[in-house]
Amino acid sequence: MTKPFRFGVVAPLRTDLPTWRDRVRRVADSGYSTLLVPDFPQMQPAPGPMLATVAALTDLRVGTWVYASPLRPAWLTAWEAHSLSLVTEGRFEMGIGTGRPGIEDELRDKRMPPVPPPSGRLAGVRETVRALRELDGPDHHTPVAMAVYGSKARALAAEVADTVTFALGDQPRGDVERLARDFRAAGKIELALAVPVVGDHVAPHMASPDTDPAVLRAADAMTVLPDDPAAAVEEIQRRREEIGFSYFIFGADVADRFSPVVAELAGR
Repeated sequence: MTKPFRFGVVAPLRTDLPTWRDRVRRVADSGYSTLLVPDFPQMQPAPGPMLATVAALTDLRVGTWVYASPLRPAWLTAWEAHSLSLVTEGRFEMGIGTGRPGIEDELRDKRMPPVPPPSGRLAGVRETVRALRELDGPDHHTPVAMAVYGSKARALAAEVADTVTFALGDQPRGDVERLARDFRAAGKIELALAVPVVGDHVAPHMASPDTDPAVLRAADAMTVLPDDPAAAVEEIQRRREEIGFSYFIFGADVADRFSPVVAELAGR
């Protein structure tokens, strides 16, 4: 089943607060569905207050892209997510993953326990979602987005997630099609694609600063789109048709430029 297009923006706080609020309002006015913030402690305010602010300023859905589970006790993450879902009147989506590259050093610097092995990280994600469902109860459902790659993570996402995104770099189109095949066949889970590179611009907190756009283009990677909106529209439609992606996430710095893309495709 083909899902309608929707579009999100990852908008970390990298400016003064009034400038960031103005950007948030422009994102809302441009037809994007969701404003997302990354989970980078001490590089910006905590996700919870930021997202509550966005929800008070606009009618946007809001979400984490994504909670790094090794940084957070499962029950406290679930409590924050459930609380955000309540105070935003159901507009919060909990994005969660097992941690980004370099998180081992980050935990060491913060004097936190070391990163558990992969099975332990997945167990932490499972426990977070279980606690969230318990807090939600039978009459409420906080959507969960999972960032995955390996087979065990994909299996867990098929069991507990509403939205799935893949932790991608320069993997070519054919490899990504194989990752998405089982989810697409089931037809129940929304497939999301984070696109950190548009043209030659690399979005902060969505990809490594040393990411080479030319290498991604040469590999036919899914993590890059052309910066021409008309060409981007064509490619986005192709990616839904061939792979099943319907939810596309861009960096905030290209949100204004891609507003014609959103105007043409959102909801279709």
